[in-house]
Amino acid sequence: MTDISAYMKTVTRDARAASRVIAAASSETKSRALNAVVEALHADREGLKESNAIDLQAASEKKLDQPLIDRLVLDDSAIDRILEGVVQIDKLPDPVGEVTDMAYQPSGLQIGKMRVPLGVIGIIYESRPNVTADAASLCLKSGNACILRGGSEAIESNKAIAQSVSRGVQRAGLPAAVVQLVSTTDRQAVGELLQANELVDVIVPRGGKGLIERIMRESSIPVIKHLDGICHVYIDDGADVDMAVAIAVNSKTEKYAVCNAIETLLVAESMAEQVLPQLAHRYGQAGVELRGCERACELLDGAARASEDDWSEEYLGPVLAVRVVGGVDEAIAHINAYGSQHTDTIVTNDYANTRRFLAEVDSASVMVNASTQFADGFEFGLGAEVGISTDKLHARGPVGLEGLTSEKFIVYGNGEIRHR
Repeated sequence: MTDISAYMKTVTRDARAASRVIAAASSETKSRALNAVVEALHADREGLKESNAIDLQAASEKKLDQPLIDRLVLDDSAIDRILEGVVQIDKLPDPVGEVTDMAYQPSGLQIGKMRVPLGVIGIIYESRPNVTADAASLCLKSGNACILRGGSEAIESNKAIAQSVSRGVQRAGLPAAVVQLVSTTDRQAVGELLQANELVDVIVPRGGKGLIERIMRESSIPVIKHLDGICHVYIDDGADVDMAVAIAVNSKTEKYAVCNAIETLLVAESMAEQVLPQLAHRYGQAGVELRGCERACELLDGAARASEDDWSEEYLGPVLAVRVVGGVDEAIAHINAYGSQHTDTIVTNDYANTRRFLAEVDSASVMVNASTQFADGFEFGLGAEVGISTDKLHARGPVGLEGLTSEKFIVYGNGEIRHR
């Protein structure tokens, strides 16, 4: 492909035209499309795995890191999870057209709000081919057209999934341009997309810090994003020790290279001697390197002394910073100073401390007595997510159907005219 600029102009114009059609589609039409997508993906299962094998072979030849290769895998289990996600999205209530807050004003007008699609959504992502199906399904259900640009390491897998999705969309009588995958891996395509502000309404990046920083720097279009996933578990005074150990271990080790894995563990001084030796053993079994404050190092066999930089580091691997704090006040202060406003959890039996943690920790997801690795659109009942936002406008946390819509005011009158 030589003329990337012309190609991307065609893609964005087609998406804008398709967005008018999908925005007006009924819930029944969108449901038919999602069911057809499930059928197409299931029918194409072997082809999906064959395409994925090409990507995996290329990744092996390029000697990509094993965690990245693991995220590329599209086996039967991964395909089943994709299908389950689409089915769950289909079962969710359709947010489009929902009317709220209708009320009569002194003028006689009845004024309220209607939920509407955003329009055209550009989604730029790396590694995980499941994002192609998840993002397409969420955009379809929420009445948006989408332009998908996956990473070069998953290009064959993404193409295969997108072809299946497109076939399902067209079976329901919708235009193919409702879901488009950018077919080139040329970086210029991303640059062209980021400047198409007259045709694209929002950009959603999913990937590493370098990708998101580039998009923030270059985009002329609003961006829904999170930059870092510096998440915390805080073990409070009087917490159940077994629960605390289980949550702290799972929050780190269930998956390492995910944005909802913890990078720092905070432990109240009164709990340190009870939980840290147990955690040192469990983390040691899992191969996690520990870096601690002075007090933590006294209780963690083999831990290295943490530097100031460790408290704000997103390791995305088997490394964990550990700090002993005076109590909930110091824990909240640490999280708000060093965290990335992503996901943080408290392990506690104290109702007052629960309320304070929920109210004062300034993060998109704040949890009580649960692993941070539940911070996920599927686990939150959203079917899937296009990403997790740590912004405060327009969406925050896992971005599902409602996060892909906006509101407009609607006004009913009966001939009223205004006199100033």
